[in-house]
Amino acid sequence: MRAATFHGPGDIRIEDRPRPEIEAPTDAVVRVTHTAVCGSDLWFYRGESDRELGSPVGHEPMGIVEAVGDDVRSVEPGDRVLAPFRISCGYCEFCRKGLHTSCVNGDGWGGENGGGQGEYVRSPHADGTLVRVPDRHADDEDTLRALLPLTDVMGTGHHAAVSAGVDAGSTCVVVGDGAVGLCAVLAARRLGAERIVAVGHHEDRLAVAERFGATETVAKRGDAAVERVQELTYGGATHVAECVGAASSMNAAIAMARPGGTVGYVGVPHGVDDLDLYGMFGDNVALRGGVAPVRAYAEELMPDVLGGTLDPSPVFTHTVDLDGVPEGYRLMDEREAIKVLVKP
Repeated sequence: MRAATFHGPGDIRIEDRPRPEIEAPTDAVVRVTHTAVCGSDLWFYRGESDRELGSPVGHEPMGIVEAVGDDVRSVEPGDRVLAPFRISCGYCEFCRKGLHTSCVNGDGWGGENGGGQGEYVRSPHADGTLVRVPDRHADDEDTLRALLPLTDVMGTGHHAAVSAGVDAGSTCVVVGDGAVGLCAVLAARRLGAERIVAVGHHEDRLAVAERFGATETVAKRGDAAVERVQELTYGGATHVAECVGAASSMNAAIAMARPGGTVGYVGVPHGVDDLDLYGMFGDNVALRGGVAPVRAYAEELMPDVLGGTLDPSPVFTHTVDLDGVPEGYRLMDEREAIKVLVKP
C-alpha cells in the first residue's frame, strides 16, 4: 500500500509500505477513504517534537472494514467505520471509566498499524476502538465530512468545553482559533453556553467561530487579549477552554478565568514550563483536561451529526488526495488552511 511517512522536519513523503494484515483475533483491517492532517502533526513536522525517521504518520482514519479477526463482534467486512486517534481495548479499568486514552492495552496508528494517512490501517482491539457508521449514512459524502472530525478535533474541542464545566446559560471563553478551538466553540454552543468569546489571531478563522456560535470574538494577542476578554466578561469567565498548548496561551487562559473558574485545557503542552500556579492559587482557578478520550464522546456526538444539528466540517478548508499530503502539511504549517481533509 501507499502511505505518508516522516523523513525529517518539513519532509513528508508518500511511499510503498507493507499492507497491514490481521495478526490477532481481535484485529480489523480498514481501507481508509477519509483522513486528515492534524495540528498536532505540525509539532514533528516543524522539528519541535521527536519522531522516528521513516515512520508512517496520521491518526484520524475513517473507511470501510476489509477483514476482521475471529473474535471481532461489533463490525464486519463492508461496514463504514471511523476510528478515534487512540486505539483502546474498551474493557480495562480506564476504558470503563471513559478514559480511553489511558487504556492499559492502548496503541497508536503508526508503526505496523499502517499510519492514518495511508491506504489501509490495522485496528487492534477493533471492538473497543472502531465506531460503526449506520448504513443509511455510510455513503453520504456531506455526512462523512461532518463525521470525520469525531476522530479527533470535535471530540477534543468537546473535551475542552466539558473539562471547563460549560453548561446551559454559562459564559465561555475559547482560546485558540485552530480546528480544535473552533470545535470547542461548537461544543460550548451544544452544551448551552449563552455567551461564547472566541480568541484568536486570524480574522478569517474568527469568522468561522462566529458561524459556529461565538457571540463575540477577540483578535488580539497577549495582554491586550486578556484585557479585552476581562472587559467583555466583567472580570473574567467562569469557563475557559484552552485549545493551543503554548505557554503564552495557557497563562492567558488562566488570566481570563474568573475567580473560582475552571480552565479546560486540551492543547498539547509544548514549552509550558512556567505556569502561573500562584495566580491560580490566589483566585482558586481550577485546571482540568488533558488528552481527549474521544472514543468516549464519539457515540454521544454522532447522533447530533447524523441529525444535522452538529456540523464541524467547515474546519476542512482544503481537500487533497494521498499524493497531496505533503502539500497539506505545508498549507497548515503556513496557516493557509485550518485543517486539510485527505481522501486516499
